[in-house]
Amino acid sequence: MILCWASDAWDDYLYWQQNDKKTVKRINLLIKDIKRQPFEGIGKPEPLKHNWSGYWSRRINGEHRLVYKIESKQVMIAQCRFHY
Repeated sequence: MILCWASDAWDDYLYWQQNDKKTVKRINLLIKDIKRQPFEGIGKPEPLKHNWSGYWSRRINGEHRLVYKIESKQVMIAQCRFHY
């Protein structure tokens, strides 16, 4: 699968690279798992509703979520900081 980043999500990722290497490792692990099995696996995947319909989230930690969407062999990362 091809990995695509929304501009805000990429900014979130760069923030983590500057401030918390452990969180970057967790995000990378989640992305690797998403590529293998998009709708199950680590991070308690759950489909989102309402404004985020069609997106899924996984837990990075207690406070932050990785929000993504699967579109024809692409993983679109929408957010990887804060809680949707």
